[in-house]
Amino acid sequence: MGFFTDAYDLFCISTVSKLLGRLYYSDSNAGSGKPGTLPVPVNNMVTGVALVGTLMGQLVFGYFGDKLGRKRVYGITLVLMAVCAIGSGLSFGTTHRSVIGTLCFFRFLLGFGIGGDYPLSATIMSEYANKKTRGAFIAAVFAMQGVGIIFAGLVSMVVSGILLRYNPAPSYKENSGLSAQLPAADYMWRIVLMIGAFPALATFYWRMKMPETARYTALIDGNAKQASNDMQKVLEITIEDEADKVAKFRAANGYPLLSREFARRHGLHLLGTTTTWFLLDIAFYSQNLTQKDIFPAINLTGPAETMNALREVFVISRAMFLVALLGTFPGYWVTVALIDKMGRYLIQLLGFFMMSLFMLVMGVKYEYLKDHNHVLFAVLYALTFFFANFGPNSTTFVLPAELFPTRVRSTCHAISAASGKAGALIAAFGVQKLTLKGDVKHMKEALIILSVTNMLGFFFTFLVPETMGRSLEEISGEDGNAGMGPSADVTRFPPPSTEWKPPSSILLFQTKIQNEK
Repeated sequence: MGFFTDAYDLFCISTVSKLLGRLYYSDSNAGSGKPGTLPVPVNNMVTGVALVGTLMGQLVFGYFGDKLGRKRVYGITLVLMAVCAIGSGLSFGTTHRSVIGTLCFFRFLLGFGIGGDYPLSATIMSEYANKKTRGAFIAAVFAMQGVGIIFAGLVSMVVSGILLRYNPAPSYKENSGLSAQLPAADYMWRIVLMIGAFPALATFYWRMKMPETARYTALIDGNAKQASNDMQKVLEITIEDEADKVAKFRAANGYPLLSREFARRHGLHLLGTTTTWFLLDIAFYSQNLTQKDIFPAINLTGPAETMNALREVFVISRAMFLVALLGTFPGYWVTVALIDKMGRYLIQLLGFFMMSLFMLVMGVKYEYLKDHNHVLFAVLYALTFFFANFGPNSTTFVLPAELFPTRVRSTCHAISAASGKAGALIAAFGVQKLTLKGDVKHMKEALIILSVTNMLGFFFTFLVPETMGRSLEEISGEDGNAGMGPSADVTRFPPPSTEWKPPSSILLFQTKIQNEK
């Protein structure tokens, strides 16, 4: 539910950003016969400021997740998200400067809280899951992003539809003043943003009841007895603490992030996870943040001047909902179903390659698809979403939660995720400049650039090893072996059936545990 809230809060802004232009910059297109739009710098700030906060929050909360414990930091992120979602719908004044300024202030802090959810959710899930289904569990957490995107479109569609029913108005072309539908339209975007607080608050109690992960308690705190007690509550069976084995694993886990040993064992892994996530998010966030500009090209929305304010929001939200439901959502759950059968490596390679191919076709044939074949354009556009999520958008979240040792797992995931958000910022502040006006030349350039970034992601994937079927301690070398560093026998495919058995104090949901006891 944390990730559901993250996605809702990040992507609901796409449904209302054009409305903000109509309401607060109504004279920006004076004389053109078109409704007002946000100036490019303001539009980039409104859609991108939360991503800046997310990048910073990932680094800060990821670091403290390793230093203070996963559970202690987890509740703070949730409270921050709830408070700032409510604050996003408030305004410290009535001028466009005060409204946009207040919105950006709270969305920055909202992003800061969302940033903490990335490394902590992934780390907690990886440390609780067993090795046979760990990929599916972590991917299922991330798949709630798809549900959040669907609800961002659905909630905006429902709220705008209700207000539209009780506040009919002519189109902008017919009457520019009445088409703004004030004050209903002003309430609409505030309600949509503030609704993001409720799922966060609804899950606060359960987050606070979660015990610290046994791996952190045993390997970092060195408290085998507490780890076994926590796991007895989770598994509802008796587990004996094995302090001698825990001491051995702690000794193999002692090197810090900034050390030659870490660089030798995991330097290339960290380079692989950061570069692939960075390149993926340039494309993925460009797709999501600029889809309102793509929709007219695939005939999902009409010209803005032919609609009133709430009607335009309704049409954009409906299109976003349909694309997410038919293109985005299935990809996440196909990943959940297949990630522990196909492996992370193959899914990521396939996803990057197919995204690059479809975007290249859309870029080269943009004019033809836009003018003569809307159906094919819509199918290609949906397929890029499908292979983003049945591909690198899911696997770049899973791999950093598995590759690194317990002591720095949250931090390394945070660094990888922050690298991704740096790519998202390029999408928000760079790619959007090309797509905002919707002219053919710039749309073609944007799609071809995204095709190239995806192909680069394909090649950087070769830096990342396969983790399927291995325990976290085996992958990281915390069991005293070489792990998956340069001296290890690293394969791209499932390991042989021989398996290392961790101490029972950190044995999480292993399917053989009943028989062993």
